[in-house]
Formats: sequence, structure tokens, C-alpha cells
Amino acid sequence: MDIKVLGPGCPKCQTLEKNTKEAVKELGLDAKVGHVTDVNEIVGYGVFITPGLVVDGEVKLAGKVATKNEIKKLLGE
Repeated sequence: MDIKVLGPGCPKCQTLEKNTKEAVKELGLDAKVGHVTDVNEIVGYGVFITPGLVVDGEVKLAGKVATKNEIKKLLGE
């Protein structure tokens, strides 16, 4: 599973990344969590309001800091 947090590195983006990593760990998933800060790449996903969350190339979330439990649901808890 390839997971990307989209955002320039602001506190909201950092919180989403932290929550995502915790959710992946708790679910025991074999997933790589990365962070995309390049604006052109973020827009390429169709995300115009950050932070965003992309799972295996599909945008699952944009413009919101999801909680760990919300992310677990998105990842198929």
C-alpha cells in the first residue's frame, strides 16, 4: 500500500501525517507513508485545499485533518 500526505508541510499536514502513520501501525498494514510538498504534484492529484491523503493513487481526503480513527476507516479497518 502506498500512502501519500499532500501539503506544504504546515502544522495541519504534519498532524495528518502523524495520524496516518499511527493508523497504519495500529492496523499492522504493510504500507509506505510519504509526504508530497510539491504544489504541482499536489494539484496533479486534483487537490486544491490541503492537507490531502492519497492511497494507492486515489484521493481519499482533501482539506481536512482526519483523526487516527477516521484514517483507519479509510484504510479499511
